[in-house]
Amino acid sequence: MLDTRIILSGLWIAVMMTYLWGDVLRIFAGDITPGEVLGKQASQGMWLLISVLFLTPILMLVLTLTLPFPAIRWANIVVAIFLVVLNLFGLPYKGWYDNFLIIVSFVFNALTVWYAWNWV
Repeated sequence: MLDTRIILSGLWIAVMMTYLWGDVLRIFAGDITPGEVLGKQASQGMWLLISVLFLTPILMLVLTLTLPFPAIRWANIVVAIFLVVLNLFGLPYKGWYDNFLIIVSFVFNALTVWYAWNWV
């Protein structure tokens, strides 16, 4: 069996790639207007907040491999639940593909919580 750190790291990669794929499809589908967030011109502060949110899975990947147990166990649980709650506020999205990908990310986050919770 793989080490739990490796499994959790892989799940964070899966979450990151799912978010990225959703953004790529949103661009190609024409479901976004460049420079706008929720129909409003985005400020530098909004772009900073967005970059921090999208950096979260990458940061969790690195921390999962480097932070000591049990701190990283709880960080995985808290951050995965936070991302699910945050994404629930955006539902439903305009495109079926976007709703599907968010549900897939929920599954990855649920697996993250499950593996971290059962980590001994």
